[in-house]
Amino acid sequence: MKTVDIKRIVSTKEGRSDAVTFNGMAFLVAYDPDAAEGIEAQTRNCLRFLDAKLREVGSGKDALLQVTVFLSDMTMKSKMDVVWCDWIGASENWPQRACVGADLGDDVTLIEITAIAAQRESYQLCT
Repeated sequence: MKTVDIKRIVSTKEGRSDAVTFNGMAFLVAYDPDAAEGIEAQTRNCLRFLDAKLREVGSGKDALLQVTVFLSDMTMKSKMDVVWCDWIGASENWPQRACVGADLGDDVTLIEITAIAAQRESYQLCT
């Protein structure tokens, strides 16, 4: 029987991990640790955080498979989309993505992102 390790990158937020890897897959969450002012700034900070965690687990935005964006107010979606599209780049990087409105638990958190990505050693990109 093959043994596959589950690895966790523990968050600074109690009770959760920023990333978990298993069997060539990475499961991640991104948030703005600074809770910057405005959706554009928080989105940029979330995506920087996601980039860092993707690198840490041996992946990248080109290996994103699925992303869910949670917004505290769906009227901010168009502003978030501008920052997202600038970050994600060319269509070959586009994951399946959904955006949903959610109560994020406080008045300062505007966005949180969950993602699933392949780890680099487990895939080969086909173009």
